[in-house]
Order: sequence, then structure tokens, then C-alpha cells
Amino acid sequence: MTSSLRLTFDREFEEARQNLYQLADMVGAAIDQSLKALVDRDLKLAEEIIGNDEEINKLRFKIEEACLALIATQQPAASDLREIFAIIHLVVEMERMGDYAAGIAKTTIMMKEEPLLKTFKKIPRMGEISREMLADSIQAFKQHNADWAREIAARDNEIDDLYQSIFHKLIKIMAKEPEMITRCTYLMWCAHNLERIADRVTNIAEQIIFMTTGDMRELQG
Repeated sequence: MTSSLRLTFDREFEEARQNLYQLADMVGAAIDQSLKALVDRDLKLAEEIIGNDEEINKLRFKIEEACLALIATQQPAASDLREIFAIIHLVVEMERMGDYAAGIAKTTIMMKEEPLLKTFKKIPRMGEISREMLADSIQAFKQHNADWAREIAARDNEIDDLYQSIFHKLIKIMAKEPEMITRCTYLMWCAHNLERIADRVTNIAEQIIFMTTGDMRELQG
């Protein structure tokens, strides 16, 4: 690769990275806002989250197209190629996280003014952990830190434990009080979406490890 081509490659590559970081910020905000809308029963905010999901989708496709163009026109070296492939995988995972956040917003709208249950208290905690995992994964990506990525993936176990606790408590409530089935189902949907967000972060961690070490392993047991 000539020096002029390298300069062009470096510039376009850095632009793809910056767009990735912007997408992560957008998705993180969607997760935060979806939980706020749920806790506050803010239907207007929930509608905004659903509307903003299209912007997340557009940015995902923009980044994918830029990365594919880099591969097609610049013939990147192996280490650069792994990072480009990682970015492509990361934006797909993040776009799906945005879908899950929008799903929580849609559930909030369906719940309307239904009062929340005591079991609900663990759901915001799931959101906090998932959000922290996403933010940390971006930092691990920036630093090419495989060890950090492994630590982030391990936190998925905490999310799984919270989800199982919520699930079993809601099942017990529905068995004892059939009139609560609808409300419990809504909360199950929200908890499930947060559990899936954490799973997506684990997928991101796998890509960071591959990008950094060339070793691709599934981290979800």
C-alpha cells in the first residue's frame, strides 16, 4: 500500500471507528431512556425511543458499507482486517440492542398506567449492569484489551442470575393471582430484553478477543 493510499485508508478507518463510538452512545442512551420511560411511565419518551431506533439502523448500515468499501478498495493487512470485521460484527450487535431498547419502550406503552410490581426493582439493576457492560466493551475495543473483554463477558452471569430470579418470582405471582398475568408478562418481556442486551455484549467481547488475539472462542456457556 503506497503512502497516499495508506493515508486515505487511515482516515477512512478512523472515521468508521468514530461512527462506531457514536452508535454505541446512541444505543447506550436508548437503553437508559427505555428504563427511565418504564420507571417513570413516560409514554412520550417511550414513543421517542421507538422513533429514534431508525437512526440507529441507518448508522449501522452506514458503518457496514464503509467497512466493506475499505476491504474492497484498500486491501488491509491481517490485523487491520480483523478490526474491520470486528466493527462490522459490533454494529450488528449494537443495532439489535437498540431493537431491544425499543421493545422495552413498546412494552411501556402497552402497560400504560398499570402499577408496577415489587419484583420490578431488579429490572433497573439489570439495565444498569447491561449499560455498564456496553460502555466497558467499547473501552476494551479502543484499548485492544482481550483480558478486559473476558471480564466483561463474565458479568453476563450476574444478568442471568437476576433474570432467573425475576422470572421465577413472576411465575409464582401468576400462579397465585391469575389476574396479574398480563402485568407479569409485560415485566418478563422487559427483563428478557435486558438479558438479551447483555448476551449481545458478550458477543462483542468475543469479537474484541478475536480482533486482538486472532483467537475466536464462544464465551457464553
